[in-house]
Amino acid sequence: GISKNRPPLRNTTQFKNHNSHTFYQNTMSADTASARPLAQIYKADGAASEQVPVPAVLLAPIRPDVIHNVTRGISKNRRQPYAVANNAGEQTSAVSWGTGRAVSRIPRVHGGGTHRAGQGAFGNMCRGGRMYNPNKVWRRWHRRVNQSERRYAVASALAATAVPSLVMARGHRVEQVPEVPLVVDTASLTNVQKTREAVAVLKAVGAYDDVEKVKASRSIRAGKGKMRNRRYVQRRGPLVVYDDRKENATLVQAFRNLPGVELCSVHRLNLLQLAPGGHVGRFIVWTSAAFSALDSVYGTYSSPSLKKKGFTLPRGKMTNSDITRIINSDEIQSVLRPTKVCNKYTKLKRNPLRNREAMLKLNPFHKIASRQTPSASAEVKKARAPRRKAQRKAIKAARKDFYKSLVSSTTTCL
Repeated sequence: GISKNRPPLRNTTQFKNHNSHTFYQNTMSADTASARPLAQIYKADGAASEQVPVPAVLLAPIRPDVIHNVTRGISKNRRQPYAVANNAGEQTSAVSWGTGRAVSRIPRVHGGGTHRAGQGAFGNMCRGGRMYNPNKVWRRWHRRVNQSERRYAVASALAATAVPSLVMARGHRVEQVPEVPLVVDTASLTNVQKTREAVAVLKAVGAYDDVEKVKASRSIRAGKGKMRNRRYVQRRGPLVVYDDRKENATLVQAFRNLPGVELCSVHRLNLLQLAPGGHVGRFIVWTSAAFSALDSVYGTYSSPSLKKKGFTLPRGKMTNSDITRIINSDEIQSVLRPTKVCNKYTKLKRNPLRNREAMLKLNPFHKIASRQTPSASAEVKKARAPRRKAQRKAIKAARKDFYKSLVSSTTTCL
């Protein structure tokens, strides 16, 4: 697979565009993969057919921040307004008892003879009361996102689908896929009308492992959604992109019933399908007609789009984002100045009480004062000498006595 056969980046001859995208072909018989700006077209039986240039939109810069912001905005436009009833929690006859009864001033239910009488009502802290700040249907549910920003996000999401590492990082099983992006010949899909035929096509090109992953991930939803017609959850599988202007509807009928498989027209690409949840790297199975239509839909760097008025492909800030390679190149290193060797000197702080020079800097009079009383320290030493001599003599005598007692006790034991 791609993860096993792809060599390290520094050992491969790669085609890099202004965003450092690399297109890999996983050759099943060789140990290494080749990188190139061409995409291989595969037939329905898995055999390689012809090569076509990679569309320019797949070389666009990948901007996860733009994709995340646009996804967060447009995903709110499918929400259905909800609210509570206007009189919910307030369908009770209740009034406050006022002050002077040693109870809070919350409204209380009228009557007697039942537990409900005297209980607090209306407040959001009361049992059976209304909620705080009740939901209203006139909340601002939808968000407007700029058209240019939406188009930028779609172009970035498309570019991310052509990077094998991002596709694998998103969790798709593409180890057996011969190449990313994966393009299947349109002519060989004309006879695909049944789901079993669609399964055979996906198995032939190595994409059915991702469908198996979706089957294994199906589980019951956590929470109350399981009771609201949303009982099961599952992962996302391959996205089949086709050209509805050149391909018949039997292709959609064949693939639509596979778990996790989604279909989308190349003329109506949806960001929520290209990057579900704002996570880039959706695994896409292109038809050759849809793959060829990308240049006309999104344009190239030399010609604008024919379908989207005023749209030009975004360009990266750098033509080569490999900063380490640029800095270490001979062209850059030859014009750089040598590294400055700066020996930092840290001045040692000296103790003025022990260092004469440090004391003289702080107190120049110390030189004269020390000359006036030169024998002060000598007199102190002379006064201490007899006492220290007596201490040494006493310690020496104690050692001798200890040794004698130790020898005598050892002889007695023997």
